[in-house]
Amino acid sequence: MDAFFASVEQRDNPELRGKPVAVGGSADRGVVAAASYEARKFGVRSAMASKTAIRKCPSLIFVRPRFEQYKNVSNQIREIFHDYTPLVEPLSLDEAYLDVTENLKNIPTATEIAKEIKQRIKETTKLTASAGISYNKFLAKTASDVNKPDGLFVIKPHQAQAFIEKLEIKRFFGIGKVTAEKMTRMGIFSGKELREKDREFLVNHFGKAGNYYYDICRGEDNRAVNPDRIRKSVGLENTFTGDYSEPEDLYRELDIILEQLTKRLARSKAYGKTVTLKIKYADFEQITRSRTSQLLIMDEQIIGRLAYEMLNALLPVEKGVRLMGVTLSNLEFADEMEGRQLTLDF
Repeated sequence: MDAFFASVEQRDNPELRGKPVAVGGSADRGVVAAASYEARKFGVRSAMASKTAIRKCPSLIFVRPRFEQYKNVSNQIREIFHDYTPLVEPLSLDEAYLDVTENLKNIPTATEIAKEIKQRIKETTKLTASAGISYNKFLAKTASDVNKPDGLFVIKPHQAQAFIEKLEIKRFFGIGKVTAEKMTRMGIFSGKELREKDREFLVNHFGKAGNYYYDICRGEDNRAVNPDRIRKSVGLENTFTGDYSEPEDLYRELDIILEQLTKRLARSKAYGKTVTLKIKYADFEQITRSRTSQLLIMDEQIIGRLAYEMLNALLPVEKGVRLMGVTLSNLEFADEMEGRQLTLDF
């Protein structure tokens, strides 16, 4: 989807259309979760500090996120996907891989399917989507970003190597900003230079990820589209309206997070073994603390107790806290445990 959160807000509020919009944060606090294309022209991007965003775009309008609405729209889109193939692997609310090698409508080409899906999404949601089409995940994902917004781009097998050789390293899916900067310092600016490095060199400099880099610059990616991809964690975090250092303020905010997390876990019907507390200080230093149980945690009070214990271990705080989050991971889901004897954590 194109600038999904921001596009939903512009669709639902005509006063925002054609204006630079940031979802999340505020003019002086927090982080941008999504930016409209009007805001992106000024250099505003997701994960950017709100203060930086407002400096780049003084007319930026901040909107509080409505995740339930985004989820509802996402479900509408996924229903459309499933009309064409059962092999749908969601990456997030606004993105998914589809394997249409054998499709339910017997449409002869993937390009025709993509065009039809894009049209149905627009008719159903009044939003635009961009599609990337190729013979593996890496190339399809890369192609989906070429002609945004409302784009469609195809990379056929015989075109792949020429496309990859010209592709800037920073545009390789799976190569983050820090890794891209390291590669450019080593003289690797595009797929052409990356392909000149052998596997041993890449593994020595980038660890196990070097094997992935070696393959993708040759157009090789054998990962299957997995419709049963397991969710790894359920979490929630809040950026505060001020920098808090007093225990009672931090306890109050932790209670709010735990209450919301409990509702999210109930909807997901998820249980887990690892509770993680995330803290971001006023100077943007970030730390995490985790506690893992040998048994499944099936009581929200245990999650709360562990979170409180980890927070107490960090008190007193010498500098203010601007963000706190709690995550439950190592998950199992209720529908997967039917018919099994459950292990209770006392």
